[in-house]
Amino acid sequence: MGARVTRAFRNFNLENRAEREISKEKPSAAPMHPRTRTLILEEVRRHPELEEIVKRKDDKLLTLLKEVYVESKDPVPHVRVKDASIPQSTELRLLKGNHFNLMASQNIPKGKISVVEALTLLNNHKRSPETWTAEKIAQEYYLELRDVRSLLTFFIAFDVKVFPADNTKKAISSK
Repeated sequence: MGARVTRAFRNFNLENRAEREISKEKPSAAPMHPRTRTLILEEVRRHPELEEIVKRKDDKLLTLLKEVYVESKDPVPHVRVKDASIPQSTELRLLKGNHFNLMASQNIPKGKISVVEALTLLNNHKRSPETWTAEKIAQEYYLELRDVRSLLTFFIAFDVKVFPADNTKKAISSK
């Protein structure tokens, strides 16, 4: 509703306002002084040596310019860039469970888990929290205990509920 009102005010008397803006006089550029060119030509006629001085190379100034040397150094970046040629010494581990896919094998560093592993450990903890405690999960997947506790606290695996076939037949037959 608000858009219609604002559109009505915006489009009110639009053609007349556009015509008024178009018919206004355009600002012109600052005029050049008519005597500027003639004054320059008069000065060159009076002092012809000025033109030579302007066009001549001054050896003294040229040698001083050649002696100027500027040293500059790039600032040290705050973030260190990793060199691809240096191999990193991170410890990798194998995937847990029977969900190995040889076509998409992953090298997972210690302290991290894959999505499949996260869902598996959440499901295991949900089924038997006495067996799959935070300490056991941290030890099994090489994770920090505080990360595992926050994972178990704040993430929940989806529940899939399958309704019995009897209810489906009754719902269909009740039409």
